Amino acid sequence: MRILLVEDDILLGESMMVSLGRHGFTVDWLQLGNQVEASLKTEDFMAIILDLTLPDIDGLKVLKKIRQAGHKIPIIILTARDDIEDRVKGLDDGADDYLLKPFALQELLARLRVMIRRISGNTESEIECKGLRLSLQNNEVHYQDKPIKLTKAEFKLLATLVAKSGRVLSKDQLQQALHGWDEAASDNAIEVHIHNLRKKIDSKLIKNIRGVGYIIEKD
Repeated sequence: MRILLVEDDILLGESMMVSLGRHGFTVDWLQLGNQVEASLKTEDFMAIILDLTLPDIDGLKVLKKIRQAGHKIPIIILTARDDIEDRVKGLDDGADDYLLKPFALQELLARLRVMIRRISGNTESEIECKGLRLSLQNNEVHYQDKPIKLTKAEFKLLATLVAKSGRVLSKDQLQQALHGWDEAASDNAIEVHIHNLRKKIDSKLIKNIRGVGYIIEKD
């Protein structure tokens, strides 16, 4: 579950990368708003956390550019601005949610989980597909009502495939979902994790589309 964080505060950015990482998210971090559009052209994110007060461009302009370019990715505005007009403008310009600084990590996590459930077409506290039930809050997995023990990486990979069920994800997209822009990631890690997931759950659950990628089909 890969998130793009756009935040110029160094201490906050570092803290959020660590904190969200501990809760199963892969976070890529930008400090300039003008870098966002290029990243969205080549990378695949589950959601964006966008600060409004950036050093090069106002965050509301970044938001407007994202929507004008046709990107439908969920966006949470994160800002110290408490002016009601900024909040209304942000929501009217296409933001999905708004969180004021200082904020509680648990609230941010809850809002991210809501967005991911919405992407996957689920409205309950868990996401479900093909007999799988994933709790994003507790990182727990059940298959056909039986608990399945997964590693952190396996859970992140499975959650990404379930949240985007019906869509073929390339090896590179899955690698980025696990490791973001970390170039040290192993080239064969995805094959290893897919192999382990098939052994632990169901060998036919994750399909390999030769030369394209992997998919969990919709129910």
